[in-house]
Amino acid sequence: MLAKVGIERAVLVQPSVYGTDNTVMIRALKAAGERFRGVAVIADDATETELASLHRAGVRGARVNVVDVKDRKKGTLPMVELERLALKIKPLGWHLEFLMHVDEFPDLYRMFGGFPVDTVYGHLGYMKTAEGLDAAGFQALLRLLSEGRAWVKLTGPYRISSQPLPYPDTNVFARALIEAAPKRVVWGSDWPHVRIASAMPNDAALVDLLSAWMPSADALAQLMVKNPEVLYGFATGAT
Repeated sequence: MLAKVGIERAVLVQPSVYGTDNTVMIRALKAAGERFRGVAVIADDATETELASLHRAGVRGARVNVVDVKDRKKGTLPMVELERLALKIKPLGWHLEFLMHVDEFPDLYRMFGGFPVDTVYGHLGYMKTAEGLDAAGFQALLRLLSEGRAWVKLTGPYRISSQPLPYPDTNVFARALIEAAPKRVVWGSDWPHVRIASAMPNDAALVDLLSAWMPSADALAQLMVKNPEVLYGFATGAT
């Protein structure tokens, strides 16, 4: 898939179905070498030695899925546990990646404005476009971005859109995020597009969406090359 769309580097994100068993992802990272980085799911009792081993394999962040947590009260997060995890990964320079619907969290800025590590939010904030740009959670996300406290992944527009490809109702959200902090956004394919109710997207078509989002070639290079080098620790100069 990467070869078909002309991309040389990738970040693998641990799927929720595997829980904290990162074996398959680590095997893939080792096979790919320096071209790949990873985001793992970390057990509560993970040791410094285990985290160091993940780091050597190419892991640069920890993932927390709060969307698919059974019996979680909407709009709540286990902040004590999250801060404990953040302090555990901070010495490695990792970030904490969330799968969450930001519109559930109007106090997102208060919750993460002083967090120990950078936070990363997938799927443009994973908020249905019908909620609108003025949704308090989305505005809080924009503030976190603009102040250099967070990152956003421009992934899975089909997960938030109410329209078919090219998902035109997502354009204003992508542009708002890019304008808020052009050095704090990264792109991703969301391949292999697990658990989606809409039509299976063509990955080349998803790449083509960038032409509607990016204001210039320089901005595109920032998104696709420079920003991932910072967030994921890729060697500079690759394409």
